Amino acid sequence: MENWLGLMIGNSRLHWAYFQGKELRKTWNTLSADTVKELEAVLDEELFGHIQSRMSLYVASVVPSATKIYLSLPQTIIINYQKIPLHNIYDSMGCDRILALWGGGCHYGFPCLVIDSGTALTFSGADEKQNFQGGAIMPGVRLQLQTLFFNTAALPEVQIMGEITPRWATNTPCAIQSGVVYTIVAGIKDFAQDWFKKYPQSKVVLTGGDALLLSRYLADIDPDFSQKLIIDPDLIFWGMQYYQSAIEFSS
Repeated sequence: MENWLGLMIGNSRLHWAYFQGKELRKTWNTLSADTVKELEAVLDEELFGHIQSRMSLYVASVVPSATKIYLSLPQTIIINYQKIPLHNIYDSMGCDRILALWGGGCHYGFPCLVIDSGTALTFSGADEKQNFQGGAIMPGVRLQLQTLFFNTAALPEVQIMGEITPRWATNTPCAIQSGVVYTIVAGIKDFAQDWFKKYPQSKVVLTGGDALLLSRYLADIDPDFSQKLIIDPDLIFWGMQYYQSAIEFSS
């Protein structure tokens, strides 16, 4: 099987993966680029070399305007989410959610609930017959912090902490962190527990850029519950891998 690249164009960053056949060998995150000339400036030498060698590039995007540069590359293959065999997907559902749910179900088994923690925090679930059962969307950790700063007159800009802050804060920055972190963790637990009631044998997978951060918070707040979750930041790329395998098999 050929070596190939996967690219997920997110709201804030570009997420790359390098596969040798079905084996995920490396992942990167880069900034956006507007012209082919700029690719050499934002990509490391290895990744730019892969692009120059015309290695197959599978692209999914939640930012259509950022896709244009990659459409000009001859090796680009735009992922058609309509070919992913999940049932009952609605028309406006993001390709990132579809790919992550497909990757979670194929890699760990259906039924599956995927909690994707990026710019937005999303919940997406499918049953044992690969029927999409619904989900939810809320602002992610950093977006909630930014919203408070940009939309209030007195609240300070706060950076997220690697270690969990005390629930009962005694100053404003810690109070903001506490409110955001404990509310998000409570939301994750509530959605996951409701899903387990419907599908007791289901896998629940936490993925996305903040997956490791949130997994630490969950482990501190509720160690027993955190053991029920699978942590896999690369779930979207597994979705691409199963998509790529299916396309290769059918060609």
